[in-house]
Amino acid sequence: MGKELVEAFPESRAVFDEADAALGSALSRLCFFGPEADLQLTSNTQPAILAASLAAHRALSARGVKADFVAGHSLGEYSALVAAGSLSLTDAVATVRRRGEYMQEAVPVGEGAMAAILGLDLPAIERACAAAAQGQVVTPANVNSPGQVVIAGHAAAVDRASEACKAAGAKRAVRLPVSAPFHCALMLPAQARLAPDLAALAFADPAVPLVNNVDARLVARGAECRDGLVRQVSAPVRWQECVEALVAQGVDTFVEVGPGQVLSGLVRRIAKGTRTLNVQDPASLESTVAALAAVGSGA
Repeated sequence: MGKELVEAFPESRAVFDEADAALGSALSRLCFFGPEADLQLTSNTQPAILAASLAAHRALSARGVKADFVAGHSLGEYSALVAAGSLSLTDAVATVRRRGEYMQEAVPVGEGAMAAILGLDLPAIERACAAAAQGQVVTPANVNSPGQVVIAGHAAAVDRASEACKAAGAKRAVRLPVSAPFHCALMLPAQARLAPDLAALAFADPAVPLVNNVDARLVARGAECRDGLVRQVSAPVRWQECVEALVAQGVDTFVEVGPGQVLSGLVRRIAKGTRTLNVQDPASLESTVAALAAVGSGA
């Protein structure tokens, strides 16, 4: 994760050097060489994805590409805020490691679960969750795109809600291989632990507006950025609305930075006709820079 960028670009190497120093451990070695089992621990996964995403962003920025707006999905909101100059890389890396630890420790392993519900509208999913709760927690956690919503909560309640969603017409309900039930009320203990950590950090006003997860609205003040990061721990990620808010601002080109192209796929489903590009290695960086240059030249 990020190895090709680091080998090609000194600015990407600098991101991992700073992340290693912030954590006091070789995150870069874990990202590049594993072992995979350690990398999959959420306390490692979160800073690893953050560092790889910002390594891609730094390489893109060094080639003169600047964003008009930023947004990120869940953990990605930290990357977005670093990219916008609101939060330092050092603070972000250290904080997301603790965030991962707090989220993992909030619910004993096996007690929580998440499931992707495909092909059913949000109101129907909300009704199914309410009926299936039976005194437990199960609610929408990620509203990703039309027809793709992830639910989270107690494992038994998630299973009941999944069956209720299928009975209501969902095409599929798929349990996700996650270590904790993120973005639901079971994360409130993690949110309470993270809040003082975030309160101790300096948040500048972002250089470009952020569309945050918890409200799906434009945010332009550092204090609002901090508040959003606190509340998003237990609140659903409103990604579909985030993309719609950006389109409403006239955005027609989205550049995903970091591992994979999941968000690009979601954007294409939400905002048909928009252009999606990505940067995760030197080849994709080169093609994205060329595509953006062609747009700028009117080609």
